[in-house]
Amino acid sequence: MTENGSAAATASDGTHLFVLDKGHGEPVLLIPGLGYATWCWSRQIGPLSRAARVLAIDNRGTGRSGKPPGPYSIHQMAEDALSVLTQHGAVPAHIVGASMGGYIAMTLAKNHPKAVRSLVLIATTIGGPGSRAVPDETLWAWQSAAHLDAAGFARETMPLAFAPGWVDEHPVEYEELLAHRLSTPTHIDAWLAQFVACTDFLHDGLQSPVRHPTVIVHGTADRIVPYGNAAHLAKAAPQASLVTLEGAGHLCWIERADEVNDVILAFVSADTRSPRLRLGAEC
Repeated sequence: MTENGSAAATASDGTHLFVLDKGHGEPVLLIPGLGYATWCWSRQIGPLSRAARVLAIDNRGTGRSGKPPGPYSIHQMAEDALSVLTQHGAVPAHIVGASMGGYIAMTLAKNHPKAVRSLVLIATTIGGPGSRAVPDETLWAWQSAAHLDAAGFARETMPLAFAPGWVDEHPVEYEELLAHRLSTPTHIDAWLAQFVACTDFLHDGLQSPVRHPTVIVHGTADRIVPYGNAAHLAKAAPQASLVTLEGAGHLCWIERADEVNDVILAFVSADTRSPRLRLGAEC
């Protein structure tokens, strides 16, 4: 590991995986969503690493990880996450997955249950019958911007990841976040490979209950993974607690970082066999 906390792992197919490794204590793995990388956890890594050992991964195709040609799959990216945990001596770990990162986290827990201690699932869904699809407006925006370069695609589509009005109310923060995203841009080919992996997962669903201690965090103004998916996921996660963030968008862990960090820290430090009692959340 280097002085700034950057590290690496190698996937089963030889793909280089970039990892941040910071702090000491119980291992917590942060898995980002579609097209995103470790930059999106910038408001989590510092606070969480003061109480735990935080590992954050760039999924294949994004950030500073390798960018092999597609197709990709959620199963494959879950195996990538396992490679990170095993190669860094971080098994079992608490897994925090946002959006597509939630699909990866649940798949990792299903396929390698002993590698996972608990799950924090943010703005995500278990997919399958009963799940709510990405809204047509969002799909149209993605499709319309697909011909642009990484900077153009990000600028055209990223506002939809926030609650309506958030970008106008926080212009400086938004430009800073956009600059972070574009410091390690995701090529459209890699974005599309991840998008197809998400589509396949959502069509089939996890097809298995979520059996690990789990907390679900979701904003009611999510325009990518609609809030109705939280209740759908909770039905498949008998040990889950649901934390609702009124008025928060898809990137709720950025918009409401302090609240989300408090939930993660309370869950990781609690006896995860009794998350409802510790969090006081409703499900």
